Amino acid sequence: MKMNIMLILALAMPMVMINGNAADTKVAPEISKAFFADLAQKAADAEKANVSVVRGKDNWLFISSELKSLGVGAEFWGENAAKVSHVATPDAQDSLAAIVDFKKQCDKAGVELILVPVPEKSIIYPEMISDTVKSTDGTVPRLDIYHEKFYSVLKENGVKVLDLTPTFLQHRNDAAGGMFCHTDTHWSPQACVLVAKMLGDDIKSRPWYKDIAKKKYETVVRDAEVTGDLAGMLADQAIGKEKLKMTVVQERTAAGLTPVDTWRESPIVLLGDSHNLIFHGGDDMLYVGAGLVDNLAMNLGFPVDLVAVRGSGATPARKNLARRKDNLAGKKLVIWCFTTREFTEGQGWAKVNVVK
Repeated sequence: MKMNIMLILALAMPMVMINGNAADTKVAPEISKAFFADLAQKAADAEKANVSVVRGKDNWLFISSELKSLGVGAEFWGENAAKVSHVATPDAQDSLAAIVDFKKQCDKAGVELILVPVPEKSIIYPEMISDTVKSTDGTVPRLDIYHEKFYSVLKENGVKVLDLTPTFLQHRNDAAGGMFCHTDTHWSPQACVLVAKMLGDDIKSRPWYKDIAKKKYETVVRDAEVTGDLAGMLADQAIGKEKLKMTVVQERTAAGLTPVDTWRESPIVLLGDSHNLIFHGGDDMLYVGAGLVDNLAMNLGFPVDLVAVRGSGATPARKNLARRKDNLAGKKLVIWCFTTREFTEGQGWAKVNVVK
């Protein structure tokens, strides 16, 4: 399907007008190359200025580490991991080796693994950070060509991956809300609703799902004004608060409506970084009851177990899971959700013995 997109290739490249499909392999690599180079330069400028927030257009803010990670503009796994990883320790550089190792551990325990990498804000809204991409009709092409290739490699190794990028690109301008906060590093409340539905629809096909006792949940949409973490770093009063619509989930009990609680004995554990905490944990997580974990409960009819960290959802999150020393007993499914900048910019990809 034609998308009628005008894209301008910058950075010493001739100006080109392209009308084509986002999946057109003849043009997408060159578009991505210019985009990656621009992000790499912006990340280098931020590092030189000793700042971690990069201003985009119309008060859109971006964390410099996502620009640096995408700016690698190359394969980041296998033998290439040592060339691009933020981590110096050799045995903690390759995300492919660590993910496949964890998949084998899950297999040993009889537990299914679904990997849910969260695409970067600049991949879903590239025109808000870079002049190398412009959209005339509200659509943009898929630019994360190396992430897409990596997911194919993972699938070849038996790892199930929920690739969110196509769906996020499709829904990036929804009237109900876009996929990312303008002034925060995390995805939006609407993205939490969408991902929870995608996961819920898939999980319901499992034979064991019907045997889990169900609860009654209700939702209400509430307007909220928040100060995103990136806005907080800048402390710029001109940016102001960001207005978001929260889909708040509550459990219907005999005593009335109560917030969703996590369930340690759930057959599902949600593992990863603060994308699993945002809008759920309150305080610096901006809101309560409207996160992925809450909306998963709404879609499934029962709460999930939660092992999520503020920071790196790769090695630290798996270490927290390993500290339980239960070999994933009672679990049927691990949903491992983390930002894609973890592939090069996190705290590394050490192999962790979760199942012994």
